[in-house]
Amino acid sequence: SPWPEEGFRKMTSTIANLHFAPTLHARDNLLRENIPESQIIVSGNTVVDALLDVCAHLEGEKIHIDGLPEELQPNGGGNSKIILITGHRRENFGKGFNEICLAISQLADEFKDVHFVYPVHLNPNVAEPVQRILGINKLRNIHLIAPLDYRQFVALMKRCYFILTDSGGIQEEAPSLRKPVLVMRGTTERPEAVLVGASQLVGAERQSIVDGVRRLLLDDNLYASMSSVRNPYGDGNAANIIVNSLIKSSPVHC
Repeated sequence: SPWPEEGFRKMTSTIANLHFAPTLHARDNLLRENIPESQIIVSGNTVVDALLDVCAHLEGEKIHIDGLPEELQPNGGGNSKIILITGHRRENFGKGFNEICLAISQLADEFKDVHFVYPVHLNPNVAEPVQRILGINKLRNIHLIAPLDYRQFVALMKRCYFILTDSGGIQEEAPSLRKPVLVMRGTTERPEAVLVGASQLVGAERQSIVDGVRRLLLDDNLYASMSSVRNPYGDGNAANIIVNSLIKSSPVHC
């Protein structure tokens, strides 16, 4: 778990000469697989490099997202709380997405001053339950929008209050933006974020999602602790570490 990513990772590791581990925890996992320590470099994750680079280019740029009222736009100047939602994982197809959507509907009805923004994945296994449960007679504070490009999504991550997701990459990105993450899965391949307190597992059951979101909305101390954690996946220097390591390991130095 997760499938199929971990299977690909296991196959690739058997032929790799160098292993760039994003964290010490990942390094320790490789050591337990009998990868020689000399072949492992803890680099951080390049996704953090990309995120910080995009953030730097977004400074002073006006980003518009179709389907959102002006007060919820990244540069709109409104102060309404936004919960950003993403979902796409295979293990949540069927019952999982029904439960996720029912939880969002219940939360939107309970917290009418909070806006729930959901860029809906195009996969029919996701779009069908989302439109069926949330799209018909939806509440005014539920916003179902088209998928976003990366710049738009980063701008919306910066604007939101916290993120409700089943995505893996967001668990690595959000701590750099000081945004707590509630993970709608029973397990995660990003345990470092959970261990440092930047994210929490809430599962894909209606009540557990409702309880997790409710706690984070109502408990200011919990929010402050989750949003103040240093990102365990790096500080934006992973690419430099990787390039320098490759140069040192090359038999020919240019």
